[in-house]
Amino acid sequence: MPTILLLLTLLGVLYSHGHGMSREEKRKFRNQVVEMFDHAYQNYMDHAYPADELMPLTCRGRVRGLEPSRGDVDDALGKFSLTLIDTLDTLVLLNKTAEFEAAVRKVLSDVTLDNDIVVSVFETNIRVLGGLLGGHSMALMLKERGEHMQWYQDELLHMAKDLGLRLLPAFNTSSGLPYPRVNLKHGVWGPDSRTGTETDTCTACAGTIILEFAALSRYTGDPVFEAHARRAMDFLWEKRQRNSNLVGTTINIHSGEWVRRDSGVGAGIDSYYEYLLKAYILLGDDMFLQRFNIHYASIMKYISQPPLLLDVHIHKPLLPARTWMDSLLAFFPGLQVLKGDIRPAIETHEMLYQVTKKHNFLPEAFTTDFRVHWAQHPLRPEFAESTYFLYKATGDPYYLEAGRTILDNLNRFARVPCGFAAMKDVRTGSHEDRMDSFFLAEMFKYLFLLFAEDEELLFDVEDYVFTTEAHFLPLSLSTAPHSSSIPLNKTSNEELDDSNFDWTCPNTRLLFPDPAFPRNLREPIRSAVDRSCPRPAPYREPGMGRPPLRAQDFMANNPEHLELLRRMGVSLIHLKDGRVQLVQHPSQAVSTVAAEDGVRFMQEMMELSSQQQKEQLPPRAIQIVSHPFFGRVVLTAGPAQFGTDLSKSSTGVRGFVTIAEPYSGCSEITNAEYVQGHIALLQRGQCMFAEKARHIQKAGAIGGIVIDDNEGSSSDTAPLFQMAGDGRSTDDITLPLLFLFHKEGNILLEALKEYREVEVLLSDKARDRAAIFKGKPLPGSLIEGSVDVHEAEGDCTTEATTPTSFEPVGQSQTSTLELDESAHEEACSIPGGCRPCS
Repeated sequence: MPTILLLLTLLGVLYSHGHGMSREEKRKFRNQVVEMFDHAYQNYMDHAYPADELMPLTCRGRVRGLEPSRGDVDDALGKFSLTLIDTLDTLVLLNKTAEFEAAVRKVLSDVTLDNDIVVSVFETNIRVLGGLLGGHSMALMLKERGEHMQWYQDELLHMAKDLGLRLLPAFNTSSGLPYPRVNLKHGVWGPDSRTGTETDTCTACAGTIILEFAALSRYTGDPVFEAHARRAMDFLWEKRQRNSNLVGTTINIHSGEWVRRDSGVGAGIDSYYEYLLKAYILLGDDMFLQRFNIHYASIMKYISQPPLLLDVHIHKPLLPARTWMDSLLAFFPGLQVLKGDIRPAIETHEMLYQVTKKHNFLPEAFTTDFRVHWAQHPLRPEFAESTYFLYKATGDPYYLEAGRTILDNLNRFARVPCGFAAMKDVRTGSHEDRMDSFFLAEMFKYLFLLFAEDEELLFDVEDYVFTTEAHFLPLSLSTAPHSSSIPLNKTSNEELDDSNFDWTCPNTRLLFPDPAFPRNLREPIRSAVDRSCPRPAPYREPGMGRPPLRAQDFMANNPEHLELLRRMGVSLIHLKDGRVQLVQHPSQAVSTVAAEDGVRFMQEMMELSSQQQKEQLPPRAIQIVSHPFFGRVVLTAGPAQFGTDLSKSSTGVRGFVTIAEPYSGCSEITNAEYVQGHIALLQRGQCMFAEKARHIQKAGAIGGIVIDDNEGSSSDTAPLFQMAGDGRSTDDITLPLLFLFHKEGNILLEALKEYREVEVLLSDKARDRAAIFKGKPLPGSLIEGSVDVHEAEGDCTTEATTPTSFEPVGQSQTSTLELDESAHEEACSIPGGCRPCS
């Protein structure tokens, strides 16, 4: 089977759209890319070489051991002039052949690999081994042209083999999975190695070896490298979860047990999937394609929620593992282009583009409603990579504008006198003193290719496959001699299943007969991230169709409402903490009008939530003051944005607790005679917090405590929970209502079960026991066996802390919302945020 089959998607411009970017404009931006590369590369050579990386803020090189440790990040540094090696084939692509020849001579004369230093197997493989092999392939190409590198005698390949042999000891495990680190001089097991004690590695770390090791074997004729890489890939495939066909993030290299069972397409897994597909392209082994297709089907079934890509649990793939995404998944639309699945690639890329425009760069992690989760941005190239591949696949000049945005933001926010500095915080624009080697190895390759015309390139990039570090490996390696001793990638009792193959790429002329089709996919996503795009209500003829569902009327437990959401292309994702997430897929709506209704519904949800946002309130205290606790047990409670403001009460509210009937508090209280004059205990769920408060107030309660129904929740691990109103006036609610997580609520319920009469004090903070008992002799010690509570000693302040910041949802329109499962209003998903529904 031809190895270049899956690359057909990338051939040529398939159609043109309206008024695209002129050749002159493209040439201007191409030249700008070259100027920016020169700025970064020359500053590295002037201020950092032979160090591994440039520190652009202090204009010096980063030498491992001389600078404060940054933890695992420093494992990429091996005192082998990392940035220079990683940049070799970039020089050739940018037509800097003289600089390339000089750089190769420097590598050969100055770089040594026999260093007593522990490095990451993964990073050293993709950056250094890949850089040497990419440089070797470029040197051969230039030498064959007869203009440069005529003196070259495979010296870079010899260095690559030397490095490969230094990495091989890491593969000395019973599973075949490599240790995550190796000592370049002493290997793994030696007494001087200072490594070999690790038990875990990430899936990508073990599964991103095959391209470089197979190329090394094909170039040198030594099969040992490819054999080890194949064995590691085989083991990961065998350990996939057989029901979901997904892999976890971290695996034990000895037992093969999954250590982290969350699965996604971002950090920890990303390039494993990439290398399955690209190993088929480079090596022509059908089994790699079969495995990729099986994995890909599961990714699209469980992880892909266009435009989102959400991690799930491998054993329970319908259960989301987190509600945020990391920036490394930005490579995935590019991989989908190689696969030939362009529609979801367009959708996810558009989401990423809008997040980029919102924050200037992709934050290292961001939430499903597109707010910052981790604020750093180390100048990662994955978004530029996907932008390039989508432009090649569609010819849509929209992606040229996306590339222009990347260029502008790099120059405006990251450029410094000595290079380009990583962003420490995309919100403030502060810098970090680092410029990683991948910035030169990848970013400028993809941006140059985006704006360059084919005739402006020294070679045809379609003859090469990009490694995950964007190094060039020639497709001709598929026919290079290699030992028959290398096992086929077949596993026991496994036959080739043709149903798992896509042997040809779809013709995008058929996929997109309408040049506006990609634009139609992007529009709803753009308006979801950017709230500044209001949409008029679609015209409805009188009596034609039912009126759309309004946000203020929505009930998540109403089957009719759920059916209306489905028709609008809005789906619900159940979250682990008891809430549900609303995600809109306009393309899945039953009609254009229904899709418009869905967009407006999501807008209304955001607007309703914005109206409910108030200043973040600090935690409250529930102090058990009856026998035998006597004020020494204090439970951290969440406040309500309505009812009595306990911070303005000098005494708080004191009373005996009783369980309301019904326990949900969602209908008229049937045991009002017991609730009257007491503090009612309620269970979270089934209706709004404000509705519960009104029912117990009508029954005569003096206060209320809502206990979480999410088993295991605790204030020790969960952020402050703040109860909001129901979108209407709550001035009629005059009693205090507090919220307890499940763990703290159980303490109160167990006390009530054992002692029958339990008196508590609701207040803004724990009170001094002397004040509680007003001069009476203080009762005895804390009851034995009570745990996980705060003791009120001295000034009796609680140990609970208030989140340092509060970012209300609603600052941007979004197509993803998180709600409490029992609610009919939107919920704030940020830690410390308000949740209007119980």
